[in-house]
Amino acid sequence: MGEEVKLYGSWASPCTRRIELALKLKGVQFEYVEEDLYNKSDLLLSYNPVHKQVPVLVHNGNAICESLVILEYIDETWKQHHHHHLMPKEPYHKAMARFWAKFVDEKIIPTEKRLRSAIEEEKEKIKEEFHHHVKMLEELLKDKEYFHGEKVGYLDIVVVFMGHWFQVQSQVTKVELISEHRHPILSKWIEKLHKHDVVHGCFPPTEKHVAFFKAHFESGHLGHKH
Repeated sequence: MGEEVKLYGSWASPCTRRIELALKLKGVQFEYVEEDLYNKSDLLLSYNPVHKQVPVLVHNGNAICESLVILEYIDETWKQHHHHHLMPKEPYHKAMARFWAKFVDEKIIPTEKRLRSAIEEEKEKIKEEFHHHVKMLEELLKDKEYFHGEKVGYLDIVVVFMGHWFQVQSQVTKVELISEHRHPILSKWIEKLHKHDVVHGCFPPTEKHVAFFKAHFESGHLGHKH
């Protein structure tokens, strides 16, 4: 077919890792291009002039931006690859997967950001709000292998990197975000996905990741929505 598939991303960006995993689950060959987020390339800025962020998927010259949009694009474009569907087939379940993915990106991740920048008096209240949001995800996962069906799918991809990032981040900040004590269902599920051959290969090396968080917290630059 001679397809050109390129992923512009950052190794420490959970949203980039979502796309990497989706392409690998589908068995799509792609070229990965690492971007320096403090010195973005002209190419990245031309591909994503609206958000100026990673990830960007370039397929045969067409640029697709925003990780949730890219995940659906991958699922629709490579339907027959490995017969691995990322989205549920039923319209209702598909709508629910979209709803909860947006919940992760628009509720859970911003709540954690607020927690980081909050004054001391507000921290406990925001932390409880964060845990409440995560508990809602746990309810969805209860007694299930994956969020939808018997394979790693769209919502699993969205949630697993968020969960893992927060776990690694907690090692640096000592602020308990997602832990076995507070969120046993989600923690066990993340642990299980660590043993999944394809998923495991998409997590950054732990030492490098911890060093990244240390450096970014010290500089005050940390942001998740890359």
